[in-house]
Amino acid sequence: MIILLLHVAHIQAQKTSVFKSFFKLSRPEKCWVMRHPFIAKKAFIKTQDVLKITDSIAKTTVLDGDKNGGQVDAFRHAYWMALLSKHFGRHKALRLGRAHEKGNHIDYKKHRLEEGTHPDKVSSDMDLYNNIGGAALENDNKTATDKELQTLVINAIKAGKMKIIKKDSHGNFLDKDNTIIPADSLKGKWENGKCLINSDWKFIPKTG
Repeated sequence: MIILLLHVAHIQAQKTSVFKSFFKLSRPEKCWVMRHPFIAKKAFIKTQDVLKITDSIAKTTVLDGDKNGGQVDAFRHAYWMALLSKHFGRHKALRLGRAHEKGNHIDYKKHRLEEGTHPDKVSSDMDLYNNIGGAALENDNKTATDKELQTLVINAIKAGKMKIIKKDSHGNFLDKDNTIIPADSLKGKWENGKCLINSDWKFIPKTG
């Protein structure tokens, strides 16, 4: 009886969490949920799994540890789309990915943060590119398990097949000429001097 009650309580807690999360979504994401009511809850749970796995990877040396424009950020989006594509279909997954980025643009207009940072066009372009890359990986590896998809995404990132934002070794954003972009100049700007680069790029400081 106790086990049954705990199970029921867990289910109710999950429902409450999903319900609360719905109201935190952007308008485009809510529209996606309304169009896909039968898979929305499962997609939410899978998304939470991706976030947990991403946080775990960020604490290791598997990738660069950078959750804001770095390899870990690329992993989050590529694996998210790969996983959702596997379980719900590529087109549904990519539509959700596009809805999420439209939501980020709305957040920018309303001066809201996304993952603790100000949304901008380069970050959105990076996410969309990696979304497509993750979905394509799943499409090319239909028999891969969830765990195998993680490895495929990590290998793709290390091989430079995804995109990250150019930074120096101290985490400063760099422009196309490898000049540090002042942080104040980025605030409130959708288009700025940030640069997308292949995900295997490493900053090499000038010598001499």
